[in-house]
Amino acid sequence: MFSVAVIEDPAAAEVSLDPIRARLLAELAEPASATMLAARVDLPRQKVNYHLRALEAHGLVELVEERRKGNVTERMMRATASSYVISPAALAAVQPDPAQSPDRLSARWLLAVAGRLVRDVGVLITGAAKAKQRVATFALDGEIRFASAADRAAFAEELATAVTTLVGKYHDETAEKGRPHRVVVAVHPSVPEETASGA
Repeated sequence: MFSVAVIEDPAAAEVSLDPIRARLLAELAEPASATMLAARVDLPRQKVNYHLRALEAHGLVELVEERRKGNVTERMMRATASSYVISPAALAAVQPDPAQSPDRLSARWLLAVAGRLVRDVGVLITGAAKAKQRVATFALDGEIRFASAADRAAFAEELATAVTTLVGKYHDETAEKGRPHRVVVAVHPSVPEETASGA
């Protein structure tokens, strides 16, 4: 089971957004059968089986084992990931394009950049899984409290200068075997955990 999986297929995204199926995915962090799930989510076993087949068809759940119970074979299923992110590629015709209106101070442009990040990393994860390789990535995540808007602006300017200096130092346009990497740095107000989780 992966910690996070990216859903790129529109049909898989649609399946995952159904409230009953999303609940089943959450319940399947640990293997369970349709009978076990039916009791937990208060639905008939046949209905749970119907939803499990849809999730399995799109690779969101997987068979862990089959157990014989009398004349019945019980299928133990598990979610393929602990959590899922839907890639903008699932809405290819309307996915955000940061190149359309670059504005480093715009929250909507930041969202477009973040959408591209999710899409690109999802593609890299999918390709790496097929090749049985790891993706070389690096991320920083932290929090800073600014005393004033002026301090925030000064920090953003210093950060931009530092990143630009580093890019200039290490970027080699002539490296024949070099591989381009995208650098994304974002600063935005923190969202309280209860607001982010929808509680």
